[in-house]
Amino acid sequence: MNVIMTALPVEHAAVLEHLVDVRPHRHRSGTVFDVGTVVGHPGHRVAVVETGAGTTTAAALTERANAEFDPAAMVFVGVAGGLRDWLMIGDVVVATKIYSYQGGRSEDDEFLVRPSAWSVSHRLDQEARRLPRGDAWHSFLPDQVEGGAPAVHFEAVAVGDVVLNSRRSELAQRLHKSYNDAVAVDMESSGFAHAAHLGDQVRAVAVRGISDFADGRKATADREGGQLLAARNAAAFAIALITALEPAEDTAGAADPPSPEVPAIRNTNTARDNARVGQQIGVNLGSVRGFR
Repeated sequence: MNVIMTALPVEHAAVLEHLVDVRPHRHRSGTVFDVGTVVGHPGHRVAVVETGAGTTTAAALTERANAEFDPAAMVFVGVAGGLRDWLMIGDVVVATKIYSYQGGRSEDDEFLVRPSAWSVSHRLDQEARRLPRGDAWHSFLPDQVEGGAPAVHFEAVAVGDVVLNSRRSELAQRLHKSYNDAVAVDMESSGFAHAAHLGDQVRAVAVRGISDFADGRKATADREGGQLLAARNAAAFAIALITALEPAEDTAGAADPPSPEVPAIRNTNTARDNARVGQQIGVNLGSVRGFR
């Protein structure tokens, strides 16, 4: 079993496009996961959840999903704002490093950054880097891809509970100065990465699609379909990554373990004053299988 986290309905729907036999899995605390199988890959089952925007709920539900499913891998799929002119709408960014940019110390005349950062799982990073070679992952993209297939970048991202829609704001300047290797911004990956780090080092990676350029034109980019394109491209890459991993043993068609031998059951009933009233002998023929 693998887990995919999403924040927005458009991201959640993009992942579900790749699954069949989807059924709800209701956690005792109320969270509803959609569990299905990747189309054409019966050995790869995926649990998907929509967290809503923000690092806090992303962290809480990542911990919940990890405890509930004990997944082989966890992927956060979502959109992001691009911070580089060489990015294109729809490009995919695999986060090699995830910064939490809001930590710091505020002085009278300056803000001293105190970031936290998490690196991608080495195993998932290696598998992800294989996918663009030969473009095999393109088979998971939507049928109609305008302008050709998207590029895939392995770069750092910066994360906080702020919608960045400016290249000149105080936050934009801080990111440029103190997190200069980050090529995109989002609002969930740091919570996801922190919870995964605390969850006994679960394998985790964030895959984001570029939906806008954080430059004051986000609303226009969204109206023109930037979010939908970015979400679908990120979901396609994430599903391709999951299918590149070894299928789970519990879904790979392994035979059920043999049932234990059941001995014959012999009961002798004795009446009052030790008078025999007969003997009941039950013999079980064949194996007995339990019900799941």
